[in-house]
Amino acid sequence: MYEKEGGDVASMSLLSSWKFYGVWNIPAHRRSVAASLVQGVYVLERDHQQNRPEHEALAPAWWEFFHFQLHRKLVDDADLSIFGAIYELKSPTSDQNHSAAQPPRFVIAFRGTITKPDSISRDLKLDLHLIRNDLHQTSRSEIAMQAVRNLVSVVGYSNIWLAGHSLGSALAMHTGKNMAIVGVFLEAFLFNPPFVSAPIERIKDEKLKKGIRIASSLITAGLTVAMKGRHESPSSENSFTKLSEWIPHLFVNPADIICSEYVGYFKHREEMEKIGAGRIERLATQNSIGDLFLTAFGKESELLHLIPSANLTVNLTPSPDFKRVHGIRQWWRLDLNLECKQYYYK
Repeated sequence: MYEKEGGDVASMSLLSSWKFYGVWNIPAHRRSVAASLVQGVYVLERDHQQNRPEHEALAPAWWEFFHFQLHRKLVDDADLSIFGAIYELKSPTSDQNHSAAQPPRFVIAFRGTITKPDSISRDLKLDLHLIRNDLHQTSRSEIAMQAVRNLVSVVGYSNIWLAGHSLGSALAMHTGKNMAIVGVFLEAFLFNPPFVSAPIERIKDEKLKKGIRIASSLITAGLTVAMKGRHESPSSENSFTKLSEWIPHLFVNPADIICSEYVGYFKHREEMEKIGAGRIERLATQNSIGDLFLTAFGKESELLHLIPSANLTVNLTPSPDFKRVHGIRQWWRLDLNLECKQYYYK
């Protein structure tokens, strides 16, 4: 979803305090920087769509504000829209030198869907690929993956961040997971990442919700065991365990139907461990019923939303409408009611 482009006085005034006081070991500063750089990609594409000349472009404010420069645009080969950007940090400023944590040298950021005529057709097609769990087979995903690999091969990975919002979070999730499988753990900031599943978390009746989750886990685990017996291919559990060392930062809003399921996904896994059903949930948490059936028919899919570990940040601040609960703007505000917890897959 697209946010306001630039010249947003209220938003920039909120960010200004982080520019002055912020240091890189403060989580809110890091979150604000990552969200602003993602917003820069949104505005970069809008500058492109409206043919703004360089001296009138609104996008640079979103990265220059935090002392970054645009290193490279990532362009979709189908509609030539700008879906991502690679930013490089300029020479550190005095306030950055006093930070205990090191800033990233590069940030690779991906935008989500823009509901404008020049890009909506392609973006919606990719949203459908995401729902079908085959986003990894699209050319945009391949371009993103190659850009990340190329940069890592040149500068290493310890000072590279990934960032994305909505559809862009799915792209960042895909690249981050693929790099983690080979032992490259990139710090990732994923805002409103899509969770392709029935929105069980939105059910108000807690007993009903818990019952549905337990039943789903039992069925999924049973099907997983049955599939292992029918196929000689190695279990996906080994790959899932390898991913456990990668701990991306997930930023979700429980009122956002697109990403709210992450709240229940991790909470349910923890509760299953407490009641002694951890083994069942460890089988269930890395599979889905739909994906198991696709596998049975020889169809390839990739469940981007199923991850072993995460730093989960939940925004409990009330929001009046869907645009705000799913928007990127919420994540650089300073007056948020946030609940943060790390989940680690054992």
